[in-house]
Amino acid sequence: MTETPRNGRNAVPLDELDRRILAVLQQDNRLSFAELAERVASSAASCVRRVRRLREEGVILADIALVDPGRAGKSLTAVVNIELEAERLDLVDAFKREMRAAPEVNQCYMVTGDADFVVMVTVEDIAAFEAFTRDRLYANPNIRKFRSMIMLDRVKFEPRVAI
Repeated sequence: MTETPRNGRNAVPLDELDRRILAVLQQDNRLSFAELAERVASSAASCVRRVRRLREEGVILADIALVDPGRAGKSLTAVVNIELEAERLDLVDAFKREMRAAPEVNQCYMVTGDADFVVMVTVEDIAAFEAFTRDRLYANPNIRKFRSMIMLDRVKFEPRVAI
């Protein structure tokens, strides 16, 4: 997955059946089209056409498995607020490329407010996080400062869009 469209500028018109399909698929995308059709009160053929269209139009970005970080050996998650030294377009783009390329970064947002970026980092332990900060943040001359918050408890994690 790469960048997402900006805030509805490329919104695709969705009718009620599209919304029901998306809501069900966000809960379980391993359903057969017959099972999906039953849950959304439609035909399997209609569901096939609509899901294909939703994928082609980029409404459905990917079909993925959600992995438990702790069970996969990645027990530390940190939220990092980053302030850049200079906000020239070439430097901002370079930072975005670096974050996209960093395997430890699973989310990166350009934001308004005190920070320029908020980055979610998932690693094995505090030593791996220290290596990430040394190699990716301290080594970057365009980072003015960063603040890290180590996650203690995942209270809610729902990677879906309210439909």
